Amino acid sequence: MSIRKSVDVVITGGGLAGLTLALQLRRSLPDIRCMVLERRSHPLPDAAHKVGESTVEIGAHYFSEVIGQREHLQQAQLPKFGLRFFFRDDRHAPISDGLEVGGSDFFPMPTYQLDRGIFENHLGEQARQNGIEFIDACTVRKINLGDDRQSHTVEYEKDGQRHQVTCHWVVDASGRAGLLKQKLGLTTSNDHNVNAVWFRIADKIDLNDWCEQADWRQSSREGQHRWLSTNHLMGPGYWVWLIPLASGSTSIGIVADPDCHPLAELDDFESALNWLHQHEPQCAAAIEQRRHLLQDFLRLKHYSHSCPQVYSANRWALTGDAGVFLDPFYSPGSDFIAIGNTYITDLIRRERSGQPIAALAGIYQKFFLSFFENSLLLYQDQYPIFGQAQVMSVKIIWDYALYWSINAFLFFNEKFTDLRTLSLLQPELDQVRELNEKMQRLLREWPGQLSGTPDSVHLHHDRIPLLYTLNKRLRQRYSGEQFIEQFRAHTQILKQLSQEITAQAGHTETTRLAADISTPARQAYLPAVFAQLAL
Repeated sequence: MSIRKSVDVVITGGGLAGLTLALQLRRSLPDIRCMVLERRSHPLPDAAHKVGESTVEIGAHYFSEVIGQREHLQQAQLPKFGLRFFFRDDRHAPISDGLEVGGSDFFPMPTYQLDRGIFENHLGEQARQNGIEFIDACTVRKINLGDDRQSHTVEYEKDGQRHQVTCHWVVDASGRAGLLKQKLGLTTSNDHNVNAVWFRIADKIDLNDWCEQADWRQSSREGQHRWLSTNHLMGPGYWVWLIPLASGSTSIGIVADPDCHPLAELDDFESALNWLHQHEPQCAAAIEQRRHLLQDFLRLKHYSHSCPQVYSANRWALTGDAGVFLDPFYSPGSDFIAIGNTYITDLIRRERSGQPIAALAGIYQKFFLSFFENSLLLYQDQYPIFGQAQVMSVKIIWDYALYWSINAFLFFNEKFTDLRTLSLLQPELDQVRELNEKMQRLLREWPGQLSGTPDSVHLHHDRIPLLYTLNKRLRQRYSGEQFIEQFRAHTQILKQLSQEITAQAGHTETTRLAADISTPARQAYLPAVFAQLAL
């Protein structure tokens, strides 16, 4: 066994979470000695078989500005034309005949589609160029945690030789292998029981080719850039994603509630393709033409998972899928990498400066898991309404407003580690959580559940002034009392929005909810949207 001198931090796992954490630590603490141990050999192939290609605002900002990869994202990855959703009652009708929900133009804050092979190869090179010891094609064999101020030890094997490294901090970024989670008995499932399969086709799949209407295809900016969206094909109990990659491939995934669509129906490529022929025949036809270009296939059963502890005063932490994972529907995976890595970086920075972190680790963990649990409400038990076009359109607007006005607003203004601000805003955070719980229940139990999908209707999110304003506001920076005032204004906006939605539902219980959350009347946000949806 080769004995090495100690390093400050060992990160087990050199995927997206581990490499970005290493770079964030280097930018925050230039003298830190950091080692990253990665199982897979680099360079990875383009269109590497990893989920998490679609970013939303927090993750995109983290990769671009916090980690400093703006140039790479703009030059080597694809710009993302937002999230886009398609609903229709007749599964054999063109997607242009139903309801399309998505922007007519790019929102102010940029987001990206990530070819994970290209991006992680770049991050690996960046790590080495910045003095991070990045060891690929190795296997972590053992992690021994020291007590109190004792060092931890990590044993790994590379090229048949065993190595031992001592370190002050160890961070598990090993993904679903969950090396530390398994060791410490922290594996925890949750009640969000959904499965996913996905594969990649080595070709561009453009939804414009599925429709013969020239005005829908190319006459507008929307038609020209539709393929750059994370496109969601929506149905009862399921959704299908199509994501373009910079390598020229297309990522396709099927995510389904097993009570509606058992995993056995999707178990391999042929089964999944047969399922698509039944539920999304236009998508199936596009894949049939390219079946010889199939690159891979993967399945995940009950993919969402939780964890009771992600940070410890004993100088260990979990990040990325090694800790928690929500659901791919709104592409939140990179967001929670960004938030989690920011907490870990701050804990390491403070501990290295001699500050006690026992209480702080508990506080950060409480906030992190609280944000995770509040976000889980957006997905849990909601898949049965995914085919309800009108209800889902309202839900998507609520979920966007919630995300941009709370989590994204906090992250862009660097408030996740600002305990004074978080303490002052705790009443508002509690109100928002309670409000979201009620709204998700209302959407799930919308009286009578609306039926029917509007014909050939486009609901443009960027033309809803509230959503455009909340997104654009992420470009601004607020400090001190100005931030607190604006955050509280966002809370009032969410209350007003919830009033409009509950009033539209027109149910006794929801009317009482509207009274409970009443706020001084402001401008109405959604009348034009309700009219367009024929609500």
